[in-house]
Amino acid sequence: MTGSPIVPIVHGPILIGTVFNVLLYGISLTQTAFYASHFKGDKWFMKALVFLVFVADTANVVFDITYIYNSLVNNYYNPDAIANANWIFATDPAMTSIVASMVQMFFTWRVRVLTGNNLVAILLLAGSIVSGLGGIATSIAIGIVPDWLEFQRFEAPVIVWLVTSAVVDVTITFFLTWHLRKHRTGFQKRTDDALEKIIRMTVQTGLITSVWAIVDLIVFLAIPTGIHLIFNFPLGKLYSNSLLSSLNARSGWQYSTGTSEGANQGPNGVPLGKTNVNGRLVPDQMVSFTQTVRPEVFIAVESHEMSDRIDSKTEVYDGSQTYYHARKVDDA
Repeated sequence: MTGSPIVPIVHGPILIGTVFNVLLYGISLTQTAFYASHFKGDKWFMKALVFLVFVADTANVVFDITYIYNSLVNNYYNPDAIANANWIFATDPAMTSIVASMVQMFFTWRVRVLTGNNLVAILLLAGSIVSGLGGIATSIAIGIVPDWLEFQRFEAPVIVWLVTSAVVDVTITFFLTWHLRKHRTGFQKRTDDALEKIIRMTVQTGLITSVWAIVDLIVFLAIPTGIHLIFNFPLGKLYSNSLLSSLNARSGWQYSTGTSEGANQGPNGVPLGKTNVNGRLVPDQMVSFTQTVRPEVFIAVESHEMSDRIDSKTEVYDGSQTYYHARKVDDA
């Protein structure tokens, strides 16, 4: 057997990265199935986004498994055949960056809906596009310079890709957290608890992807082998799982005693946006809790006469829509 000693050094991290990638893909599959069964009433573009992310994730896993099988099984006795990267391996940065960009665009839309800040939304959108193009440029560079030992020659697109991605993640996390904290009531415990859950999830998902991308970049620049691929291969799945966990967590934000239809039903099976008055469903009164009127974020208030006691219930539906439902109930 002949070949460069760098081959086992590179393909070991690729194998480990592929294992992590497949494990996270299994979690992503579970979350995708949960979303499909619980949030059938979501807007069409959200369903399309989840579908596109699922297709990209699946293609990424298929390419990674194909590459590692061909390298370590089919060419087990032929290390010279895998001394250089091929087009199958080169698809990984492109697929990862495409998934990350789609997820970042979704969270950018959420920032726009909640804050109404067009400038920040435009900057975040531009950043997510630049990050995606950096990943695609990295794939092209691998095709041009396939030698494992020469990967540092195209560190520029890798830096643009991972640094921009991390900056966008941190910025999204900051603005979402800042806006949600600003709208805590301080006296409605259920409302504040629901907001705290959203804030906690926003911070967790944003920090995981940004820190992971920075670690990937540092290892890539510091160690001129394939060690960074342990972090690079699972990166796309971290983004897809952050999207799906954010969407699926809406079912846990419901204070419902009936079935957990998530964003489709409120207490006692009454659809969100409707109020059961004497057996008849009527639209709730909509009151904006932001400075400008935007239909995506509003308060629904249901009132009954002859009431002295307030029973506060909170319904949070992030599609990205957030409902605060306060209901007066009769003492009887």
